[in-house]
Amino acid sequence: MQNSRNDKWLAVLFYAFTIVFAALCLYPFLLVIASSFTEEATLLRNGYRLLPEAFSFNAYKAIFSTNTIPDAYLVTIFITVAGTALSLLVTSLAAYSLSGSRLRYAPQLALFFYFTMLFSGGMVSSYILTTRYLHLQDTIWVYILPAVLSPWNLFLMRNFFNDIPKELFESVKLDGAGELRILRSIVLPLSLPALATIGLFYALAYWSSWAPAMLYIENPKLYSLQYIIMQIIRNIDMAQNIAVSGTPSAVQAVPAYTVRLATAMVTVGPIIFLYPFLQRYFVGGLKVGAIKG
Repeated sequence: MQNSRNDKWLAVLFYAFTIVFAALCLYPFLLVIASSFTEEATLLRNGYRLLPEAFSFNAYKAIFSTNTIPDAYLVTIFITVAGTALSLLVTSLAAYSLSGSRLRYAPQLALFFYFTMLFSGGMVSSYILTTRYLHLQDTIWVYILPAVLSPWNLFLMRNFFNDIPKELFESVKLDGAGELRILRSIVLPLSLPALATIGLFYALAYWSSWAPAMLYIENPKLYSLQYIIMQIIRNIDMAQNIAVSGTPSAVQAVPAYTVRLATAMVTVGPIIFLYPFLQRYFVGGLKVGAIKG
């Protein structure tokens, strides 16, 4: 079928709107990148520009002046990779168990997971459980184990498993395959969109994790990247308050505003490159349960 003239003009209009919308979304990101490489005085005098008038690495030098940032990068990368892999494993096993009619009391068990989405024990009970009973304080696993399973992601994956035709499971069982073999060889290969989508959700959560470092970590070598960045910004704010109180000489060399922009690029830069590799699966995973056959 050939498109009519109106269809062609409509397609051009859609493409133009998409390009303009993408440019509007990309503009603030490029502005932050350019401003982070601008001298502090120039930024305060002339404002934000797409092309830096006075190029400077002072903000990034202030961030990477010690070994804390590289060490925090290694900690955060391990948390993200190991945590995402372990979370996908646990979520897949739990979702497969609750999908279909494999468990007699699956709806009742799912209610316990759903209950945690509505009510929380609070910070005090969570702290007591983590420190006194699980003994995870001052270990890298305190970032991973308490967040290893998200009920929302569990139900999302369960819905995807429910959309797989039941006849496929029946034919595989006739060949003598067990539940673990079905999950490994049939279900997971067919669930790449859901795995990519949920894996991206888990990776973003682990990459942005900073609260466990503040509550449970005392060893500086186990601080996450986000917590280190938060400390840097807090120290800059404190230094600015000291300068306002009458001792500006102690903080004249601190590029406060450009450091904030540089920290945004340092934290968001690596994880943002993960999305293009998962894009084709991510779009399909968002449509989980949208089509009923």
